[in-house]
Amino acid sequence: MPTTALAILNRPSLAAPAHREGAPDFELVDVDAPQVRVLDLGVTRGDGVFETISVGDGHPQALAAHIRRFAKSAAALDMPEPDPVVWEAAVRAAADALDPAHETYVKTVMTRGLEGDGRPTGWAYASHAPDHMRARTEGIRVVRLDRGYRHDVAQTSPWLLAGSKTLSYAVNRAVLREAARRDADDVVFVSSDGYLLEGSTSSLLLRFGDRLVTPGLDLGILPGTTQGDLFAFAETQGLSTEYALLGADELLEADAAWLVSSVRHAAPIRSVDGIARPVDSDFSAAVNSYLISRTE
Repeated sequence: MPTTALAILNRPSLAAPAHREGAPDFELVDVDAPQVRVLDLGVTRGDGVFETISVGDGHPQALAAHIRRFAKSAAALDMPEPDPVVWEAAVRAAADALDPAHETYVKTVMTRGLEGDGRPTGWAYASHAPDHMRARTEGIRVVRLDRGYRHDVAQTSPWLLAGSKTLSYAVNRAVLREAARRDADDVVFVSSDGYLLEGSTSSLLLRFGDRLVTPGLDLGILPGTTQGDLFAFAETQGLSTEYALLGADELLEADAAWLVSSVRHAAPIRSVDGIARPVDSDFSAAVNSYLISRTE
């Protein structure tokens, strides 16, 4: 069995015509063969949305939450609503087509398609996951970078699509190159008026005593599916959870901090702007064990 798989959707949305009438909802195709037209708006303009779903021992994790966020991002771009039934089936089929592995992932992508055509393009790509064990155990170094927006950008300028998971990821990649230039592994975005936001592709969690805190979802940041599951887990461990408006310096004041995401899971922050920070190894191990073992 392969280490990668690809499902192409025939009708990504019930609100748009199928690409081939009478054909199956999706089909598994050759990963190495050409599949996307060069004039697809996802290619030429980054006009589309995506999700990345962790798969543990063959079980897609937080799949329903990912599909809901996928639809929310599509709505923000005025794209047709993804058909949740077909997308979920495509995700499971792509994941099942892989050679069995402890950790894999599926990336769903829906673009606006060809300009004027009215039919979105959609696919689900599955692969074995990279080895993130070192980041989970030893931790990562982060730098704080100004995102260039106020913390209330989602209310003042909704057309900037803050909080939507779009294909326009050039900035998210550029900040990682800047982090490397500063001898760091990742970034924590800070609003132009001084509030903590999120990582380049992750949610931020801080622990103060027995309280686990993340920046509020009204700050133009992506609502984290992994963060949501971690809040539920933390409450079973006797921790309280909270969404809050956090100043930039609170990252240095926290007892511990993590960047959490679907595939890397929970990476403890071991330094901020070159300043060493404590790593809660026991809680990190418990969190990652929980995340990897989820069955849904």
